[in-house]
Amino acid sequence: MKDALIIFDTTLRDGEQSPGASMTRDEKLRIARQLERMRVDVIEAGFAAASNGDFEAVRAIAEVIKDSTVCSLARANENDIRRSGEAIRPAARGRIHTFIATSPIHMEKKLRMTPDQVVEQAVKSIAWAREYTDDVEFSAEDAGRSEIDFLVRIFDAVIKAGAKTINVPDTVGYNVPEQYAATLRTLIERVPDADKVIWSVHCHNDLGLAVSNSLAAVMAGARQVECTINGLGERAGNASLEEIVMAVRTRADVFPVETRIDATQIVPASRLVSQITGYPVQPNKAIVGANAFAHESGIHQDGVLKHRETYEIMRAEDVGWGTNKLVLGKHSGRNAFRARLQELGIEMTSEEHLNLAFARFKELADKKHEIFDQDLQALASDEAITPAIEHYRLVSTRFHSETGEIPQAEITLTAGGHETHSKSTGSGPVDAAFKAIESVAASGSELLLYSVNAITTGTDAQGEVTVRLSRDGRIVNGQGADTDIIVASAKAYLNALNKLHAGGEKLNPQV
Repeated sequence: MKDALIIFDTTLRDGEQSPGASMTRDEKLRIARQLERMRVDVIEAGFAAASNGDFEAVRAIAEVIKDSTVCSLARANENDIRRSGEAIRPAARGRIHTFIATSPIHMEKKLRMTPDQVVEQAVKSIAWAREYTDDVEFSAEDAGRSEIDFLVRIFDAVIKAGAKTINVPDTVGYNVPEQYAATLRTLIERVPDADKVIWSVHCHNDLGLAVSNSLAAVMAGARQVECTINGLGERAGNASLEEIVMAVRTRADVFPVETRIDATQIVPASRLVSQITGYPVQPNKAIVGANAFAHESGIHQDGVLKHRETYEIMRAEDVGWGTNKLVLGKHSGRNAFRARLQELGIEMTSEEHLNLAFARFKELADKKHEIFDQDLQALASDEAITPAIEHYRLVSTRFHSETGEIPQAEITLTAGGHETHSKSTGSGPVDAAFKAIESVAASGSELLLYSVNAITTGTDAQGEVTVRLSRDGRIVNGQGADTDIIVASAKAYLNALNKLHAGGEKLNPQV
């Protein structure tokens, strides 16, 4: 019998800390439902004390998720832990994940605490957390640069206080596999009662070693891996869930563990996270990249045609490729449309939202012969701002671009319920469209990113545009999709402006 490897997904917490990746409550719910469908063991739903919005998102996820443990992160202080405890209270299975820094540089420069004070605070935090749940995880932030003797001391103390999972994070991506594995082995050998807890790892990808370090730690005794969909996360990102899962599954001859993940849900989860956050997946990304199962070389093509395993160590369909065609068209009804949305984990917040999405679906069906699941995901993402707070709405567009002539854009939009016309020129039609919109909005924002991706194959494919805007320290992503790239660009820009205009408390403050 192999040991169970617990998959702890932190896309909704650490992944959300990527610049511009903050999600709305409803977007978090959609991703949480997909993670549950994929049979993720633990969903870290957020940092409940970060804001009222994040608290409500964690609580909403705790109310609907039944098959996965719902976790909230908390610093090792009473306020954070009590906010987390209240947020996870409705969960069928709830966890509080508390942490404090343990490296000399963090204790001295950031916390300004002595090692004795850090141990004392960690023990107190476990006691506060156990008032809400017996499932308490403790992380030693920057363990990868911490002194081993101090780690043994603090882990011993928190285990005695009641922690059930001990996380040894490589917070800054500093470790290398052999060193990291040796750290895990030493801790498991030296910490009293090490066999009474689950040892966990959380690796960052600053040196491109997050997955390698995580897998090395598994071989050294770790039985929980903290990871994210698409490797999303702060700086260079986190260990990629899909790579961890498929490495363990594909090399079952090497790894003494197995996961309960439904791998056929990996690609749908990847696409959903990409569309919601606006972070596209690179084509050569392992498992979920567009080229992951493509073969250009004639030698490779010949080998695969003769016997797949000559060049493919996994089957594309096992991770969810090739299952995305939607048998719906312009004659499909609302009930069939609603049912397919629910199968994809997309739930409209009201009948009005459903009607708007269905109307857009009908419009798209008139333009495209085949509708795919990715098209539906894009339709749902396009409904990111509710009509009640949609300040800007695109009414019509007209563009002119001709060789030797300066491109022009004419935009008609509503701003605060009033219809406005604007006209501008630019270096290209997209540039002209953005300038025309800005002449009305005067947002004062800075354009950080403009990205275009084809949602599906074919010349009639929808283009999905991501626009990232920054203003006063706040970063937002806007998405738009249309078979006309310039229209999609205008929609994305307006979507981002609506998020800036909506203001309110951010789910995950980004400073």
